Amino acid sequence: MSALAINGGKAVRTKPFSKWPVFTEQDERAVIDVVRSRVWGIDGSEVPAFERMFAQYQQAKYALCVANGTAALIVALKAAGIAPGDEVIMPAYTFFSTASSVLEVNAIPVFVDIEPESYCIDVSKIEGAITEKTKAIIPVHIAGHPADMDRVMEIADCHKLTVIEDAAQAHGAEWRGRRVGAIGHMGCFSFQSSKNLTCGEGGIILTDNRELADKCYSYRNCGRMRDGAWYEHHVLGQNYRMGEFQAAILSAQIQRLDEQIYRRNENGKYLSNKLSEIEGMSPLECDPRVTQHGYHLYIIRYDSEHFAGVSKGRFLEALNAEGIPCTSGYIPLYNTAFFKEWANSRVATHLPGTEDYSKDSCPNTEKACYDEAIWLEQAMLLGDTDDMDDILTAVTKIKELSGKLK
Repeated sequence: MSALAINGGKAVRTKPFSKWPVFTEQDERAVIDVVRSRVWGIDGSEVPAFERMFAQYQQAKYALCVANGTAALIVALKAAGIAPGDEVIMPAYTFFSTASSVLEVNAIPVFVDIEPESYCIDVSKIEGAITEKTKAIIPVHIAGHPADMDRVMEIADCHKLTVIEDAAQAHGAEWRGRRVGAIGHMGCFSFQSSKNLTCGEGGIILTDNRELADKCYSYRNCGRMRDGAWYEHHVLGQNYRMGEFQAAILSAQIQRLDEQIYRRNENGKYLSNKLSEIEGMSPLECDPRVTQHGYHLYIIRYDSEHFAGVSKGRFLEALNAEGIPCTSGYIPLYNTAFFKEWANSRVATHLPGTEDYSKDSCPNTEKACYDEAIWLEQAMLLGDTDDMDDILTAVTKIKELSGKLK
């Protein structure tokens, strides 16, 4: 076998993987039609049309488009009545916005650990984190794999908590045959550039509850009511509205989503079967109750003991050098600079209490972040079997020559 590319050898792959986003003349026509309509924002037809389309696709009754996924979480939290000093439970393994949205409503994020098999929130840890201040749970469907919504809802019902699904990575994902987003009281999606359904920036809130839908409408639309006067404002809402261009692109993009989900799932299964044969490479496990994976990411658990003790960081460098783009992913939220400093900063002084995040410890999260998790982007899964085989060839090559990496 040739030398590793990182050591001057020939890379396994030199051509790029599938480009993202995918677009056709349909997307171009959709944008042109909006331009020519002269209605680019308020009172347009594209946003309500996509809301109906996405609600039906995700098996929800109501959908409210917003400016981005973070805004979706903020609006949902406000609609749920989350107030200053309230606590919201979430996994420590998630994007910053899951927690920052809680701070935006002056509430307190409370972090719990993840399951080592799926990287989703460890439902066995939730009840231990509940206090008299707890008002909500945000389960995150990480990488497109739904969290254990059966147990999350049981706990929420028992303790009278609101469940807001963070489904930013889970378009089309299914839990026991039900698409995510309205299994909880509300669900929030992102349409940011990297997402499996994208318009560059955008978000949406789903719910089966009309009262919550009406509250979300008001908070995202400057405090207006659905049937109220234009300058009549009832709550402290903001302009979190989505524009017509974004909705038009989404309506075109969603036409290809089923085929893309199918391809990602087929390639994901193929990779998992093959990688399972390589010691030291363990794909995240898929709960049998997950009837469709969203595959926003393909995450591999790396074990350095089977790679001559090579660190995860060094393995990532070697895999990238072989032409396989990959990243390390998150760090525990409580270890970010912001949360390390937050409890002692002036930002927190308006709260009834503070959370000392320096004392947080989530062993599974830390292992995933620092030792295990290897991320592959969703667009890589839109390729063919030869593309998947290049990934496998590169991993095998590094394993066989791992002694040259230390």
